[in-house]
Amino acid sequence: MASAAAVHEPEGVGALTRRSARKAAHRGTSILRGGVTWIVVLAVLLAGLVAVNVAVLQLNVRMDELSQDRVRLRAENASLEATLSSTQATPRIQMLARKRLGVEPAPPEATTYVDIAGR
Repeated sequence: MASAAAVHEPEGVGALTRRSARKAAHRGTSILRGGVTWIVVLAVLLAGLVAVNVAVLQLNVRMDELSQDRVRLRAENASLEATLSSTQATPRIQMLARKRLGVEPAPPEATTYVDIAGR
C-alpha cells in the first residue's frame, strides 16, 4: 500500500493542475480571438479611411473643375462688358456732340467722294 500512496497524488494538486491547464488553453483561444477581432476592426477602420480619402479626392477634382469654370465665366463677362460699353458709347458720344458742340451728321446727298486714281 505504501507504493499505491506514493503513486497516487493528492486530489487538490491534480485538480489544480487540470484547472490551470484549462484556463491556459482558454486564455490562448481568447487571445487568438481578440487578435483576430483587432485585425478585423483595424481593417474596417483602414477601409473607412481609404473611402474618406477617395471622397475628398473627388471633391477636390470637382472644386478644380468649378474653379476653371469660374475663371472662364469671369473672362467671358469681362468681354461682354467691354462689348456692351463700346456699343453704348457711340450713341452717347453722338448725343454729346449734338448738345455741347452743335455737330450734326452730314446728310447723305452732301457727301462727295474724291477719286485719287484720276480715272
